[in-house]
Amino acid sequence: MKKKESKISTVKKCAVLLASAMLLATGCGKGDEKTIDGSVQNMEQVDITSGADEAGAPGDGEAADEGQQDSGQGGTGSAPAANGAASGEGYAFSYNGTVIEVDADAAPILAVLGDPVSYFESQSCAFEGMDKMYTYNSFELDTYPNESKDYVSTVILKDDSVATAEGICIGDSREKLLQAYPDGGKEEDGMIVYEKGNMRLCFIIKGDEVVSIEYRSTVLN
Repeated sequence: MKKKESKISTVKKCAVLLASAMLLATGCGKGDEKTIDGSVQNMEQVDITSGADEAGAPGDGEAADEGQQDSGQGGTGSAPAANGAASGEGYAFSYNGTVIEVDADAAPILAVLGDPVSYFESQSCAFEGMDKMYTYNSFELDTYPNESKDYVSTVILKDDSVATAEGICIGDSREKLLQAYPDGGKEEDGMIVYEKGNMRLCFIIKGDEVVSIEYRSTVLN
């Protein structure tokens, strides 16, 4: 009897270990994915009033005053920015004179932008460290970790108070979009996508209207 009980106990232990391994293997599943409008599911909210030790995390102080719609100067040009002039390798978003490019070092950009309205982070599935999401009044800036720094992964425009360097904002018509970007766009999954360098500029279309604009790095593809 003791031998039989020992065999049953061993089988049970193996079943528990197998179940644990399956849970670990699925740890970076759909729960960490972003929806099409840029919101993040199941991400841990961090108190932005208490400061943070990690590079790029917000510290004390009030949320930065967003101001009015940016003129769009910069784009792929040379507007001054915390991280220097735009590289010209991809489309760039310019906000109040600060050029924000995907794959750029996030720290100097975040320092100029000031404290966000809200901040979230979650364990990165692609790199060691935390993916971070900084939400401002009119746009969202997401980052990914690589070694000791955080880099811009996505910029999502939230309303019509901001626009691309080429003058397109949320609410514009499909016709206006195609006039501003006449060449190179591809339609896929309800979006018109323009690729340049290591980034994608995505216009999400509903009906005949632009409902979301996203600058995305291809590093995480």
